Amino acid sequence: QVRLVESGGGLVQAGDSLRLSCATSGLIFGGSDIGWFRQAPGKEREFVAASSWKGDFTFYGDSVKGRFSISRDNAKATVYLQMSNLKPDDTAIYYCAATYKAATPTNFDYWGQGTQVTVSS
Repeated sequence: QVRLVESGGGLVQAGDSLRLSCATSGLIFGGSDIGWFRQAPGKEREFVAASSWKGDFTFYGDSVKGRFSISRDNAKATVYLQMSNLKPDDTAIYYCAATYKAATPTNFDYWGQGTQVTVSS
């Protein structure tokens, strides 16, 4: 059974940094692309970032480019999302997701339960 568990969310102020983690189990982690998504109240889910299984290819949503960075530790089967210069618009529930296919913003098959990030102004 595949499990993805996010952690690291919380309440921060605008301009702060935060690092989210996603610990996985039951997944062939070294063979899966991993992504982060977010959903704010009343809004559709938004793609944030993704990493290829080697970690040598990453891509980001336009709203977070230059501020967020995705990385992964295949030995720990864990993926991270480093978020810097946070803005109130970044407030959302953040989800990690995995796929055995080459990642695109719409083809993830496995999802975590999410972690709340709240950015105050």
